[in-house]
Amino acid sequence: MSVQLNPDAVAFAKKLIADGKLKNDQGHWGQHNPDSSAENKFLDKHEIAEYSQWHLGLDKSKGEDTKGRYHFPYGDFKTVHRDGLIAAKERAAQQGYSDIEKAADELLQALEKKAAK
Repeated sequence: MSVQLNPDAVAFAKKLIADGKLKNDQGHWGQHNPDSSAENKFLDKHEIAEYSQWHLGLDKSKGEDTKGRYHFPYGDFKTVHRDGLIAAKERAAQQGYSDIEKAADELLQALEKKAAK
């Protein structure tokens, strides 16, 4: 699997953070990460392009219209979650995706700065 950074997702996350659509939560990402049912409900009402904006990684070997193409979620389809960015950063580091790790870290810093205001 060759996952690349999704620049559209990074730009979308930056905008959400700037707009204050964030959760500076201290919980575990497993409590907030949308499950398959929530993903399907989102896709019933939105295009796959909108779904892709919630994922920092793209696997271009998978079809554009499949959920399997998108990796490293960071939010709940409404807000950017601190614990989602931490999880994405850690998983990207473990799997050797330094560009995704760096982007998640930069977004995390922006979220924490915005939350501190």
